[in-house]
Amino acid sequence: GIPCDAIVDHTSTHTTHTTNTTQHKREMSNYNQPRIIQLEEGWNDQIKAKAIDVLIDILDNNFEGGRKGFDPGEYIPIYTTCYDMCTQRSPYNWSRDLYNRHGETIQNYLTRTVLPALRQENGIQLLKQLRVRWKNHVIMNNWLKKFFTYLDRYYVKHHSLPTLSEAGLRHFKIQVYDVIKSDACSAILDMVNQHREGSVIDKDLVKNIVELFEAMGMGNLEAYTADLEAALLTGTSEYYKRQCQQWIVTDSTPDYLIKTERALEEERARVADYLNSESEGKLLNCVENELLESVELELLEKEGSGCRFLLANDKSEDLQRMFNLFGRLEHGLEPMASIVQKYITSKGDECHTAREERLKVEKAKEQNVDPEFISALLELHQKYLNVIRTDFAGHALFQKALKDAFVDIVNRKTGKYSNAELMSGYCDRILKSGGGEKLSESEVEGKLDRIVQLFSYLTEKDLFAEIYRTQLSKRLLTGRSLSDDSEKFMIAKLKLQCGTQFTSKMEGMLGDLAVGSDYRSEFDARMRQDNFSTKLDFSVQVLTTGFWPSSKTVNVVPSTEMTKCMGEFKKWHDSKHAKRKLTYMFALGNATVRAVFGKKSYDIQVATLQAIVLDALNGGVTYTFTELAEKLNLEEAVLKPLMHSLSCGKFKVVKKEPSGSKINTTDTFMANPKFSASTRKFRIPMASLDATHNVKRVEEDRTHAIEASIVRTMKARKTLAHQSLVAEVLSQLAFFRPNAKTIKMAIASLIDRQYLERSADDNGVYNYLA
Repeated sequence: GIPCDAIVDHTSTHTTHTTNTTQHKREMSNYNQPRIIQLEEGWNDQIKAKAIDVLIDILDNNFEGGRKGFDPGEYIPIYTTCYDMCTQRSPYNWSRDLYNRHGETIQNYLTRTVLPALRQENGIQLLKQLRVRWKNHVIMNNWLKKFFTYLDRYYVKHHSLPTLSEAGLRHFKIQVYDVIKSDACSAILDMVNQHREGSVIDKDLVKNIVELFEAMGMGNLEAYTADLEAALLTGTSEYYKRQCQQWIVTDSTPDYLIKTERALEEERARVADYLNSESEGKLLNCVENELLESVELELLEKEGSGCRFLLANDKSEDLQRMFNLFGRLEHGLEPMASIVQKYITSKGDECHTAREERLKVEKAKEQNVDPEFISALLELHQKYLNVIRTDFAGHALFQKALKDAFVDIVNRKTGKYSNAELMSGYCDRILKSGGGEKLSESEVEGKLDRIVQLFSYLTEKDLFAEIYRTQLSKRLLTGRSLSDDSEKFMIAKLKLQCGTQFTSKMEGMLGDLAVGSDYRSEFDARMRQDNFSTKLDFSVQVLTTGFWPSSKTVNVVPSTEMTKCMGEFKKWHDSKHAKRKLTYMFALGNATVRAVFGKKSYDIQVATLQAIVLDALNGGVTYTFTELAEKLNLEEAVLKPLMHSLSCGKFKVVKKEPSGSKINTTDTFMANPKFSASTRKFRIPMASLDATHNVKRVEEDRTHAIEASIVRTMKARKTLAHQSLVAEVLSQLAFFRPNAKTIKMAIASLIDRQYLERSADDNGVYNYLA
């Protein structure tokens, strides 16, 4: 037994002890908890008084005393106060209130201080004031961001609000920029125009204000583009439109283009100095439109200074400038290229006119060689090829202009002979020894290279090839080729231009000569081995029939000694090539005849036929024309040019009775006992028995080529309309260009021979018959 009161007392005592312990803990907790900062207390006593008011005072007094901001001792307590006010538990978390007051502070300062100051100014003073106020705003925005940094880290992110910097920019844009942007833009445009007129302006000021316009885009250039650039471009167009109207009247085309070039450079520099780089293309486009595109034709065709004048007077620098400037326009070079083409064609017309005038004076003397005319074309082509390469940078439009002009010039016929004949004759003159021009190897190759360039424009390439091959054969067989290297150089150029098929026969001709030298050495060794004696220095050049041009076969009766040598050669040749048939082409051979007139001897270079005639007249015998024809078995058409060359030319080694310049069948011939020449060695040329080219064979080859192209096309397509077939055939024929009528005749011929048929449904459509 413990008494009840004792128990109660004990319990009471214990309870009292527990209550005292709890009170002690609560007092300790209250002692450790930070003091709650009330909104007005923190804002008025700390943030506004020690930060915002001080910052505004610094800005308003233009950083008087050199103070630029806050040192760490001033800044950290403000930051700490803001931090504490944002981290207190609700309802004492003042994050939202501080964010709002941050915006209100900026807004109030802008509306009450900045905007009134700006409204008092205009023009350049407005821009200067705006630069100061914008610079101050940036500083204010940065410091406020530092003070309220904790808001950006948590409150702004959590509530998806604009950052403090963005909010500050937006307030400036709404309260200031939107109000004064129009006046600021006008002031900038005035300064830009003053700069264009040559005045000195404050470029840094303009650049600073342009940067303000850029910043107002909040990360893009929308504000700059809409509020400044659009007006700038309009003003630029208007300015240069006025300049254009003035310059086009007072200046020549070169002077106008010099000013335009300078204007473009100045606008480019202007962008680099104080505008946004994105404006450069648009700004230059305004200048180009007003100064170039709007008056392009007027500038190009201006009398006394336009494109034709510059070409005529070799104004290379001005042409380059014209090309570069009009090349900036989308289709700016097309009118210029057209003028260049017409001008080059007109210069070609002058060459043709000069040839016509010359032919009127020398009508009886017209030949298939006119070096003066071809040289004029070569010089014309070389000159404007260089112009296009240097002045027009080899641009495709101008290359086409040159090509189209020369296709017209080169394929126009003036006089009796086509340009294909004249060009081939020019090549023959260069490649033939004693052709009239003494040229070094490099000069020969240079001229051949240029003639091939001219040849590329020729539509009758097949005709050129036929004539060239004939002349090549004469050079090779008479030993009058300048050099094998030059011949190979020309053939290689033609091959590069037209392909292997075009030059295969020419290459075969050179191959025959290379093999022929081996044949001759072998035959000479055989003659020495057999102790074959002859008074002749006899040699034979074997030609492959398919390579060489067809020539007139003359069944002449050669001299006894020649017949003996020919027989010996046949025996040797048959022993090596039993199945090959030899046919002697006496009209193509040549000989050197030792002749004695009186006490003087001469070495006469003649054709083989001429040598046979001289041998027949040896010893002082006399023959009538008829007797000589019977003795040598020669036709009148062959003997007449033969006897004319020997009795009526420069070297009259044969005496004709009666004398005269024409050969008649009643004439009598004998060796001329009174012949005398100043040189011991000379050549007696003879008129060719063959035409320079076989026109009929060229036409036949063309017909075969057209038909082959038609059949090849129809075999691939099976069915084709008439116009499509004609176009396809024309695109395939590289060496000549037939007219549509010729192709139509070839189609009709193939239908008759059942290669093609007309469609039953459409008469203008053809079907291929397998």
